Amino acid sequence: MNINGSLTQVLLIEDSSQIGYARRTAQRLAEQHGFSESDAGRVALVVTELASNLLKHAGRGELHLRVLPRQGDAGIELLAVDRARGFDLEACLTDGFSTGGTQGIGLGAVSRQADVFDVYADHRGAVLLARLYPRNTRQPDLLYGVSQHSLHDDPACGDVWHLAYHGADISALIVDGLGHGEDAEIAGRAGEGAFARAPFSTPTMLMEDLHRDMIGTRGGAVAFAQFHADSASLRFTGVGNIGASLIAADKSRGLASHPGIVGVQYRKAQPFDYAHVNGHLLIMYSDGLQSRWNLQDYPGLVHRHPAVIAAILHRDFCRGRDDVTVLVVALEAAHG
Repeated sequence: MNINGSLTQVLLIEDSSQIGYARRTAQRLAEQHGFSESDAGRVALVVTELASNLLKHAGRGELHLRVLPRQGDAGIELLAVDRARGFDLEACLTDGFSTGGTQGIGLGAVSRQADVFDVYADHRGAVLLARLYPRNTRQPDLLYGVSQHSLHDDPACGDVWHLAYHGADISALIVDGLGHGEDAEIAGRAGEGAFARAPFSTPTMLMEDLHRDMIGTRGGAVAFAQFHADSASLRFTGVGNIGASLIAADKSRGLASHPGIVGVQYRKAQPFDYAHVNGHLLIMYSDGLQSRWNLQDYPGLVHRHPAVIAAILHRDFCRGRDDVTVLVVALEAAHG
């Protein structure tokens, strides 16, 4: 299964008049992707509660919206992101409690309506995740998360990401086309097209395929990681400045890339192999994200859903002067 990369849709929540627009936008997106009236109604309810919660306890925030393609259907991902001073999660999840002095049915209702619900909060703010799928399907949630945003909300994004699943094996790509805007996106999409045709092929051959298809474009930085579940190993190949780390609960390893510009000139693309990575997080990111982050500064975050991790890294470490992509994948042989 191939998952084509897409931008994160961001809805500002700064006053109560924006809640209705957010609800209608998400409900319409769900209906466009095959949700029944009842399932789209669940999406609308969750959006209303998440947006209301942002106003109640943070004063303002953002709602991040994304479609989650799967084999034969799609889900809807909702992330409420704020920079407030945090709140009591245990209390907020109890029906009848509210930080805003209202009835307080919000987060309890969200956790019941969502197929996947997760949250992380500290003094820097909170991120709440809800993923909803059509109720007549039984496919598992795929444990990845992505936060992708273009500079100045340009409809074109020079960053491109792509995920491929084959049984329990995973192959993940990020391309950062030189510069930003439409020409950078053309370069990134050319690389993605080559990757999607054979995401699990030999790394040197795969990089050559991307290089060939990106010739004539601006070119860009490229990195891809291939997880082989049977051997619990990861093979990472990079050219240019795509950052990447393998993270376990107690340690972190940076993954090395070679210099060059794919589509223009590079000398080699030697893959690096990493053993015993089952249960690790793979985090890949473009240079629109600062590299000085450390998940150890966020106690317990490594155990949260990858979508929560991606949103927090973007919130706290986005440079704000380039397109930015953060891709987080849980490497677990349980995918099937």
